[in-house]
Amino acid sequence: MTTEPLPPRPARLEGLDLDALDRHLRSVDIARAGELRAELIAGGRSNLTFLVFDDESKWVLRRPPLHGLTPSAHDMAREYKVVAALADTPVPVARAVTMRNDDSVLGAPFQMVEYVSGRVVRHADELEALGDEAAISDSVDALITVLADLHAVDPEAVGLGDFGRPNGYLERQVRRWGSQWELVKRENDPFDGDVRRLHSALAEAVPQSGRTAIVHGDYRIDNTMLDSDDATEVLAVLDWEMSTLGDPISDAALMCVYRHPLFNVIHASSAWASPRMPEADDLADRYARAAGQTLDNWDFYMALGYFKVAIIAAGIAFRARMGGGVAADTDRVDEAVGPLIAEGLGALGR
Repeated sequence: MTTEPLPPRPARLEGLDLDALDRHLRSVDIARAGELRAELIAGGRSNLTFLVFDDESKWVLRRPPLHGLTPSAHDMAREYKVVAALADTPVPVARAVTMRNDDSVLGAPFQMVEYVSGRVVRHADELEALGDEAAISDSVDALITVLADLHAVDPEAVGLGDFGRPNGYLERQVRRWGSQWELVKRENDPFDGDVRRLHSALAEAVPQSGRTAIVHGDYRIDNTMLDSDDATEVLAVLDWEMSTLGDPISDAALMCVYRHPLFNVIHASSAWASPRMPEADDLADRYARAAGQTLDNWDFYMALGYFKVAIIAAGIAFRARMGGGVAADTDRVDEAVGPLIAEGLGALGR
């Protein structure tokens, strides 16, 4: 419960009908106290995220962006299912509250979880609050331990045995992200040839998958909630929209790819891409130790990670061109695609 004065209800939040949401919460017996209010936390590049609150409670609601949707990238039911399943595991998550996987309430699917009070470190300047390099290193260790804990969860034991198709996971990833490129590329895109070359090379180099695990699909510091006083305590892992059953090494590699300075073009002044963070090879070594796993075929996984991030960049620029409300320098984000693909080709070439 909070005794702080709450801000007035906004006249209108695009993408969130508070009256309709209020009726839904009451219909599913979510305790309510006073007028429902909300504010936009983040939106445009991925799912829209709102803080929703009344006089006593706070929740976080996520729904797809208003424009420029790409297939399977904004699955509310997927997010909600995995968060609910992980509630009693070593993986910290916010408590699941309610979900609708249709348009009947807000005109789009949505899911809502309990609000967790802590800090999200998104930008490089926010690393100052974590302390010196040793403190940042300790926080990174905690984050990587959580990722290893996620990969150690038995999907069957938590009711996620049907959460994905582990067989052929890597082949499907290569195919899927190649298909995404066809949806988001520019007309006469100057990087089309290199993207196709990396796509073909990845398809030919797919290794035999190892063990199956729950993969987050977008893991880095700004997709977690840290304790406000102790940055080595991860209170919740956020943003599960890309989660599935798959190869855990691909999850670790993508985390390392996000460390590349090029990620700053996509996520301005990214905390995870800051030079104060451990280098990608160091992150990989820490994950291998925490998970007790060898990182076989690592160059393939890194190349696949660069391929994904390049297509993500192209998707951000695509949504901006389509009027998706993305606060981005579209030309600069588009121009990041080529260097990211080059990194992928270089990794695969090793």
